Amino acid sequence: MEIKHINMYERLRDFHVPIPILDELFSSEDMTKTLSESWKELKNDGMREDGIAENIAQLIFKELKIDPVNYEDEK
Repeated sequence: MEIKHINMYERLRDFHVPIPILDELFSSEDMTKTLSESWKELKNDGMREDGIAENIAQLIFKELKIDPVNYEDEK
């Protein structure tokens, strides 16, 4: 995994995106490319990385209908 992808992965983990979801996301070249492009566009628009990660995490939870408060991540 490229360093920039590791950074995105870790930042999304900071906002409690479950490991299995991130593993699936980053195992797909298409999804990783889409995520990278979106991340870059938001950064170019002046958004900070924590804000980007928080917004993307919220989108992931919304799309997958996951309540991050009640979701138990694998330990």
